[in-house]
Amino acid sequence: MEEQIANHPVKQTTNEPANQTADQPTETTNQPAQTTNEPDQTTNEPANQTTNEPANQTTNEPANQTTNQLTPDGAWCFFADPRALYYAGQYKRTYVSWLTSYGDVRIGFYDHEHEYSESFLVKAALQRDDHANPTLHIDADGRVTIFYSAHNGNAMYYRTTAQPETLATLSSERQLPVNTEGGKGYTYPNPVYLKQEKRLYLFWRGGNFKPAFSTTNDLENNDWSAARTLIDDRGQRPYIRFASNGEDAIDFACTDGHPNEEAYNSIYYARYSNGSIYRADGTKVKSASDLPLRLEEIDKVFDGPACQRSAWIWDVAVNKDNHPVLVYAVFVTPEDHRYYYSQWDGAQWQTNEITAAGSWFPQTAANAVEREQFYSGGLILNHADPSIVYLSRQVDGQFEIECWQTADVGKSWETAPVTASSAALQIRPFLSRHAAGSPSLLLWMSGEYKHYADYQTEIQMRLV
Repeated sequence: MEEQIANHPVKQTTNEPANQTADQPTETTNQPAQTTNEPDQTTNEPANQTTNEPANQTTNEPANQTTNQLTPDGAWCFFADPRALYYAGQYKRTYVSWLTSYGDVRIGFYDHEHEYSESFLVKAALQRDDHANPTLHIDADGRVTIFYSAHNGNAMYYRTTAQPETLATLSSERQLPVNTEGGKGYTYPNPVYLKQEKRLYLFWRGGNFKPAFSTTNDLENNDWSAARTLIDDRGQRPYIRFASNGEDAIDFACTDGHPNEEAYNSIYYARYSNGSIYRADGTKVKSASDLPLRLEEIDKVFDGPACQRSAWIWDVAVNKDNHPVLVYAVFVTPEDHRYYYSQWDGAQWQTNEITAAGSWFPQTAANAVEREQFYSGGLILNHADPSIVYLSRQVDGQFEIECWQTADVGKSWETAPVTASSAALQIRPFLSRHAAGSPSLLLWMSGEYKHYADYQTEIQMRLV
């Protein structure tokens, strides 16, 4: 495997809020850079792996790596994306959004040419709950929009910069004027722009607890189509991830519901393109005008009832052949999480287990029953090359970040550690969305985490 982890020293600035208001994004006093150099790393033996075909794993030893702190206080969930986007215009910057331990919504950037970062307050005290993490959209001119809502919040908010690439010019707060019926509010904004349609799609979990969406081609004037339900099935609340080529297609993968609620959660896939929904083999399911979908109409990639196991989707992407790739967690038991890799090969789904991931990562209080037993350390695809996976798994009792790459649809892997011998949790990696050949910024949470409303984590970053 080519070396995926590079040494990039960074002059870093972490900005902390002071007397900030929602309508005026505030840049704060610069703090000294904080840089964490990873300890000498030893080859980690993978946990026992069970795969459809035995996996051959080779561990590579990256050298002279530098990890930098993007913010000393930041967190996110894993169903609202994109959390980080690269844009090259006047500047070459990766824009990142997160939620603090106090529930503040923040946005920042890392400047690749001058090797520094800044951040701004977007909304103070939205909600201390990592489900409320914000997401980003950047238009062709470089104007940045940030979307955010509380967990089951009563409003979906967004703000857009008046000037390209200038976070200090964020507009006053706007509210999405539409939602599906029901009392569950808004959660998990996922903006997707399709260039050929000249239309921005916003997906979220709506008032009816189902995946919902609306579209606009006039973001500035808050002109949105009526909210519609994407999937309405027997599952209480399908969890869904999205990917797009930015031109004419949106790929999505989902579950029946929450693994706490579904005895055997399956994984499903479909693609939207040119006004219709399709299966992976190109079979048309229905026109978008005939939505919502039923899960039985689309591809079942992992059959939970047949395996008598539950699963949770983590990411979906499209490879160079325009074939979808999925990664997800499968639960043998709550204490035994496994990471899986599924790819459409043009004729059928090829599925292989990547590795054992360990147990849940929340730090359960003594003598307490863990409420979130299906919170895996997490894994994410490189959307520019989905043969590359970044994941968090237990190594010697601690959750660490690693890079895994396959050349044979997940049958064998080459690996390289990103972190090692850590004193704190290293969890929920996210790779900035970027065009092939553009700089990639790997980000993850590091720190202490007891519950989605009780966490003290920072966001670490590394150029890869």
